[in-house]
Amino acid sequence: MTKHPPQPESVAGNGLLDRRLFLGASLAGAALAPSPAAAEPLAVPPWSLAPGVPFNAYGMPSKFEAAAARKWVAPVNPATPGIGASRTPHHLLDGMMTPSGLHFERSHAGAPTIDPDQHRLAIHGLVRQPLVFTLEALSRYPMTSRVAFVECGGNSGFLSQPVAVPPGPAPDVQSIHGLLSCSEWTGVKLSTLLEEAGVDPRAKWIYAEGADSAGMSRSIPLAKALDDVIVCLYQNGERIRPENGYPVRLLVPGYSGNMNVKWLRRIKLVEGPVMTKDETSKYTILLASGKAWQFVFPLEVKSVITRPSPGLTLKGPGFYEISGLAWSGNGKIKSVEVSADGGKSWAPAALQEPVLSKAVTRFRMPWNWSGGPAVLQSRAADDTGMVQPSRAEMFAERGMRGQYHVNCIQSWAVNDKGEAANVFA
Repeated sequence: MTKHPPQPESVAGNGLLDRRLFLGASLAGAALAPSPAAAEPLAVPPWSLAPGVPFNAYGMPSKFEAAAARKWVAPVNPATPGIGASRTPHHLLDGMMTPSGLHFERSHAGAPTIDPDQHRLAIHGLVRQPLVFTLEALSRYPMTSRVAFVECGGNSGFLSQPVAVPPGPAPDVQSIHGLLSCSEWTGVKLSTLLEEAGVDPRAKWIYAEGADSAGMSRSIPLAKALDDVIVCLYQNGERIRPENGYPVRLLVPGYSGNMNVKWLRRIKLVEGPVMTKDETSKYTILLASGKAWQFVFPLEVKSVITRPSPGLTLKGPGFYEISGLAWSGNGKIKSVEVSADGGKSWAPAALQEPVLSKAVTRFRMPWNWSGGPAVLQSRAADDTGMVQPSRAEMFAERGMRGQYHVNCIQSWAVNDKGEAANVFA
């Protein structure tokens, strides 16, 4: 009698399978359906018959991956093309790291072209000795590296809209959640520079200002500045790209994106927050009552399924991997649960190592799609006990007038053609 391998165990409704398939268990029982190998030898393709492209000074992606590009919306005013954002195509990426060339952009006046030999970083205010650093001087200090996400406070703000699929391009991972990226950042600990300047006991905040023509600036608690903030010179091993802050920027791990000031030119130590335009008229959380939360710094626990998702059509029933990203500005991701039936039942996903504090974590879940309708969701929890809320839970507390720090559960509805769409479940 022929022995058949055991079938993967169902752990939740609508085809979710045991995550142990991604934790070392065999996939032999899963209906992966690869193409059967024929007896004749493989055909020799044309690219194996001639020399390839010669060396070049800087590597570029394959021409067949042209779809993996940042996406931006044209500005309302054509005279201000540098105001706005471009978004990371997470549905076309995998792993935890974002390539530097696909890191999202957010600028208020475009990316300045800064001569690094002319650029200076000043530290002044409530210090014993004001200091001015050249880039060459900064490069002499001990360097440190860490992997961390940067997320715009307005990322996912679309979920506060009243209609799930409005007229125009269909919302997808990139347009809703693309103001998030994760990189390895390298530079000098800000605490090292502040200690050298000498912190006056009256100082409780720092004011960080960029060299762009908008003068983008934020107030940051001194305690955070002395903890894990980095004055960054490198991103993913190379000098920071111009649109992401060249030649020097702040990394404020876990905090709202615009606090990670780009094109950094000045840090002033002060007694209280400066109340700049970028922390009063914007980047506050407006509540249904008309009041606003100000100085809400860490980004709350969050996740999104990147595959399957809109634009990635399933090619018929069978085994698929549900995959996505989870992150928290408060610490490490502790768990991610996945549902294929709109939240009626949940099962734990496998977390891909390494799971790092204030960095994105890739999660994976095996799924046997029947070919019928499904609503895919993910729900993350971090090591502080914070759990990602449903959309109804979030807006019951906040109302729907604000667009910052939106971290509610994302729902993708899959139809019988394998097409996914944004829904408010």
